[in-house]
Amino acid sequence: MAQFVKIYNENPNEKEISKVVKVLREGGLIIYPTDTVYGLGCDITNTKAMERIAQIKGVKLIKSNFSFICYDLSSLSDYVKQIDTPTYKILKRALPGPYTFILPGNNNLPKAFKNKSTVGIRIPNNNIIRELVKQLGNPIVSTSIYDEDDLLEYTTDPELIFEKWENVVDLIIDGGFGDNIPSTVIDLSGDEVVVLREGKGSLDIL
Repeated sequence: MAQFVKIYNENPNEKEISKVVKVLREGGLIIYPTDTVYGLGCDITNTKAMERIAQIKGVKLIKSNFSFICYDLSSLSDYVKQIDTPTYKILKRALPGPYTFILPGNNNLPKAFKNKSTVGIRIPNNNIIRELVKQLGNPIVSTSIYDEDDLLEYTTDPELIFEKWENVVDLIIDGGFGDNIPSTVIDLSGDEVVVLREGKGSLDIL
C-alpha cells in the first residue's frame, strides 16, 4: 500500500520532501500536486520506473509523450537544445506556471527518449514538486492522472486519489485540493509557435 504524505505548498517540510525523494531514488512512483492537475511521476533516470508508468497509461514507453518537470530555466539546458532569444523570452514570461512547452531535445535525453526530437517541459508554480525536483537533482517524468469515466474529469481530492491509486503507486502526496484544468501546451520546437491545447495558462504570454 502506498505511503500517504501531507505536505504544505506554502512551506514544504524538508523531512517529508526527503522521504519522497528517497522513494523516487529507489525507483518508486509518486502522485504529486502541481499548479494544475495532480500528476503521476518518477525519476527520469530510472527506465524501469518509467516503464511502470507507461504500463499504467497503456502505452509503450518508446511512444509515450511524458513531460519532464524541471526546477528552473537553467536546468533546461541539460535536455534541450540551445534556445533562441524569442523562445527564451516566452519561457521567462510563462514559467513557473501552468504550461507545458514542447522544445527540441538534445543528445542527453534518457535512453527511453533517444528516438524523440522534442521534449515537453514543465516548471509548475508549485513549491512541493519544485522542491522535490531540486532535492532529487534531476527532472521527474510526469503525466497527469485522470478518471477513466471521463478523460477530462481530473481527480482533485487527494483522499479520493489515494483510494483509487493506493495499490498502484508507492507514495501519494496530499498537497491540498488540486485543479481540474490541465496545463496549456505550446509547441516552440518549430519556426511557428503552435498552441496544441488551451488549458489553465493564459495565451497572453505569446
